[in-house]
Amino acid sequence: MTTINQNNIFYHIYPLGACAAPHFNDFQSAPQPRLRQIFGWLDHIQSLGANALYLGPVFESGSHGYDTADYFHVDRRLGSRSDLADLSGELHRRGMRLVLDGVFNHVGRGFWAFRDLQANGQKSPYKNWFSDLRFDQSSPLGDPFSYTAWNGHFDLVKLNLAEPAARQHLFDAISMWKEEFQIDGIRLDAADSLSFDFLRDLRAFVNHLDPEMWLMGEVIHGDYRQWANPNMLHSTTNYELYKSLYSSFNDSNFFELAYSLNREFGAQGIYRDLPTLYNFADNHDVSRIASQLLDRQQLHLLYFLLFTMPGIPSVYYGSEFGFEGVKQSDDWNLRPTFDLPQLQNQAHAHDLRGWIGHLAWLRQSQPALKYGGYEQCLVASQQLAFCREAGDDCAIAAVNSAAEPAKLVLPLRGKANWRFVDLLNPEESFTCDPSGNLHLPMPPNHARLLKNG
Repeated sequence: MTTINQNNIFYHIYPLGACAAPHFNDFQSAPQPRLRQIFGWLDHIQSLGANALYLGPVFESGSHGYDTADYFHVDRRLGSRSDLADLSGELHRRGMRLVLDGVFNHVGRGFWAFRDLQANGQKSPYKNWFSDLRFDQSSPLGDPFSYTAWNGHFDLVKLNLAEPAARQHLFDAISMWKEEFQIDGIRLDAADSLSFDFLRDLRAFVNHLDPEMWLMGEVIHGDYRQWANPNMLHSTTNYELYKSLYSSFNDSNFFELAYSLNREFGAQGIYRDLPTLYNFADNHDVSRIASQLLDRQQLHLLYFLLFTMPGIPSVYYGSEFGFEGVKQSDDWNLRPTFDLPQLQNQAHAHDLRGWIGHLAWLRQSQPALKYGGYEQCLVASQQLAFCREAGDDCAIAAVNSAAEPAKLVLPLRGKANWRFVDLLNPEESFTCDPSGNLHLPMPPNHARLLKNG
């Protein structure tokens, strides 16, 4: 079993942005220990209930971090290897887990082996490290050779991971990350562009290095079981639920979210054996949820669902303060500076800190919310209720996103005369009738979390 599991709640930081690093690396300046800012954020992160930190790119790169120049050196704009090692040590002292970005599909043009190729051409010992390299034509950026780029971005050079030396170089880097930084997992960037052969070899290597290391892949579309299975990754990003979450609110159509939840985790759900899918409301690549949601007064309901549905919830830094940002061409506006002392001394129109922390506490205190299955109880345009059970523990999550009150009738099989307490309003309790129906009044824009007993 991996050290990352349903007990975890993630906080996601994009360090180059959050720590106010320059947007471009001059590859000459002395390391600046900006990573050490994160030490001062850990109490805040833990107050949100997070016990795992996913750090975006931290290794030497030319710009945004996903254009790696050296897998063995921390980006000088963020600090040194000792800075990262110290941060990891403090995280583990606090009982927290650390997951780093592994950008293995492609590298930047500043990558040392690519620079050797530019200098030595066909004589470079690294010419087989890059995909579809040809010397009979030029690249769009003027190189006397052509190569495959990631998604048409020629500043991102696709690696040839079928080349044993290139693959071994990455595995050696992972060994260093484990030995020096004691990482608990890797988030694989662009996992849906990596070959299955590479992922199988990576899993075998990691199993030998540390059987408890967690591998989670960025997958946008497709059947997540293609990547997450006993021979490859443990988990993937859950973009299906991400999209269903905000659009169900915006379109007043909880049928979309209910369909996705049932398809993924219901009685016949295709991902019932993937309990650690990575759920999120926003991240470094998509518009902030406060800008996605048409009615920001519903942010608390959206996070309620994020923390009560199956999978591992994640909070992207700043969204607990209601950060806004619409996706643009370079994405830096989605990855702003995080000045925590200033933020803590300001008023925020959509301050979710206390709410997220409370939801995290409830999730951790209820086994059904961590380990339970999923059964839909009711779905309507603006109402959704589902049940999660683990052993004798039963939790029912219900949401009314309408501006008017609603009266829900939940058919709960085998629960005649059961009594439920609303954990969000403990003075309120409700009892099923002799037929097993639970009559549940729901105020406008309201959530209830019911616990049996």
